Amino acid sequence: MHHADIVIIGTGAGGGTLAWGLRNLGARVLVLERGDFLPREPANWSPEALFVENRYKTAETWQNADGGIFKPGVHYFVGGNTKVYGAALPRLREVDFGPIQHAGGVSPGWPISYAELEPWYAEAERLYNVHGEASVDPTDPPRSGPFPYPAMPSDPYMEELAGKLQRQGLHPAPLPVGVDYRPGGRCIRCRTCDAFPCLVDAKGDADVCAVRSAVASPTVELWTRAFARRLFTDDFGRRVTGVEVDRDGDMVRVAADVVVVACGAANSAALLLRSISDHHPNGLANGSGLVGRNYMVHTNSVLLAVDPRKRNPTVFQKTISINDFYGAGADAEFPYPMGNLQPVGKVQAAMLAGSVRRAPLRVLAAVAAHSTDWWVMSEDLPDPANRVTVAPDGAIRVRWRPNNLAAHEKLMARAKAMLRRAGYPLLLDRRMGIETNSHQCGTLRFGRDPETSVLDPYCKAHEVDNLYAVDAGFFPSSAAVNPALTIAAQALRVASHIGDRYSADRELGWEDRALAARR
Repeated sequence: MHHADIVIIGTGAGGGTLAWGLRNLGARVLVLERGDFLPREPANWSPEALFVENRYKTAETWQNADGGIFKPGVHYFVGGNTKVYGAALPRLREVDFGPIQHAGGVSPGWPISYAELEPWYAEAERLYNVHGEASVDPTDPPRSGPFPYPAMPSDPYMEELAGKLQRQGLHPAPLPVGVDYRPGGRCIRCRTCDAFPCLVDAKGDADVCAVRSAVASPTVELWTRAFARRLFTDDFGRRVTGVEVDRDGDMVRVAADVVVVACGAANSAALLLRSISDHHPNGLANGSGLVGRNYMVHTNSVLLAVDPRKRNPTVFQKTISINDFYGAGADAEFPYPMGNLQPVGKVQAAMLAGSVRRAPLRVLAAVAAHSTDWWVMSEDLPDPANRVTVAPDGAIRVRWRPNNLAAHEKLMARAKAMLRRAGYPLLLDRRMGIETNSHQCGTLRFGRDPETSVLDPYCKAHEVDNLYAVDAGFFPSSAAVNPALTIAAQALRVASHIGDRYSADRELGWEDRALAARR
């Protein structure tokens, strides 16, 4: 038996940031990570290793609604998926916090406002070394101050392309990016950033920016290779009392006063669904029946715009974004939001070979040398039928059918027209499937009504006094921008809330306070 005041399960944008936020509290914090540290090795920057061999993706498989098997795009390391993300760290737009009518239905409002989260957005940007420029993007939400660091500079090719887009009446704006490009920083602006681990620790990932500082505190401990199998509650079913942990093959029981689940939207839902008991026969904190439901991942496509007459020597391509089609009213014939456009990291031949396996490598190399490469992202709307469950053999099962596709198709048409006018005669696109789940969210939505949500506005379970969840499972809607900064901002907000609770209850104790509240 091991005891901690606070147990955090997961070390990604949510759990890692929360651990950083609690590092000076004085509480005994135990952080559990099912994986290990991602090894620093030459393969970190090898397209063949990442996209052909899938070197760092989990070997586990998940099931789709039909019982088929797929390999999810998840990475079990300290830092979670942030070890390989593109480090794009935009804020949600202010409008995203309210209900929005889309072509495919209504995107629900959030139980908190943008103004409530704004100070935590600012702190998260400082923590993750975000580079950007305010007030250039017409959809930018209001800010209490400038970005911590100036926008990442564009290579001449991308700067020229931005000029062509401006002449079309569009507003290409600097994409907020989290890298250590400060004076004397570690970033060398290489082409192995987006989708690659950073060999020089320059990416703003949760491991480098948050976890390492957290575990430097004498009160914070990290266990790697520690998989949380289930949670236990007291005799009333109102408090989590412990976590069953498989630690390198040994089963360990960890007692805790507070438990924070941050395993990723799918794995967090699965953990609660595995934690059944007499008081929670359908899964822990699942009285609403919503644990695992409303799974969202965005509707995403990759678009390669190819100009055979001109090479693209860009090294760091991910520097601009286009939000002219983000809100309603961009198209007189389509009065609904469409989504966001942003470059992906510069595509290389081996990266294409991972998904176009029959094409000769020399052909793929020619395409990559002459392309500019874009991520086309539309909002995926919450649907209770899109859900995460646990199969009888323990495997994660995901039922997901994409929706709001009319908006995505319109956005793709707009993107192609934009790039065609910019001089690209060849346009190649591919929509991502169920296995592309790096933006997974929604399975533990937060809200004020226990009948229609799992968590309260501070991400505490309505039904369990000391259980929180701080990955993107809390999202009621997915919006149409990258979710990592919003996860981190809410984690910092929750850390402040837990800290206030802990300080107020230090003399009485969490358990006595919970019992007093029930009486």
